[in-house]
Amino acid sequence: MDKREDLIARLERSRAAMITQLDDIDKNRKIYPLWTVREILAHLSGWDDATIAFIRTILDGGQPGLTLAAQGIDVYNAETVSTREGLDYDHIYREYLATRRVLLDLIRQMPEERVTEQYVLPWGGYGTLVDMINIFAPHEEEHAEDVRKIIEQAGK
Repeated sequence: MDKREDLIARLERSRAAMITQLDDIDKNRKIYPLWTVREILAHLSGWDDATIAFIRTILDGGQPGLTLAAQGIDVYNAETVSTREGLDYDHIYREYLATRRVLLDLIRQMPEERVTEQYVLPWGGYGTLVDMINIFAPHEEEHAEDVRKIIEQAGK
């Protein structure tokens, strides 16, 4: 299995961990002080968007650079949610699924040797696509676990 297949499998597992929880949670229930499931999905879609832009730049022969995330992770997180304000849950959910499909397709297109090359990361510093996925997949799983805990508490 090449690195791309490993990354795709890793992202599919993290996405499945979240999707498994979504039928059992009240969509209006606060998971964090300011975020419901809707905002979590918008947030995760935003990081998929950043990774999509990163890969597209590489595929187009460019060098990825800093994004809004360079202003800080909290700024980027707020932006990913605020740009989706006013969109209903179903729209956000469809986008959440669609961005991941695009991301997986782009990973498949990326030459395997480019997956482990060093680039400027969206938030600064240097790293590889492997590094990014090894940050984002566990991050999605952490959110899925927080949702699971809320469901468990509600069932007691």
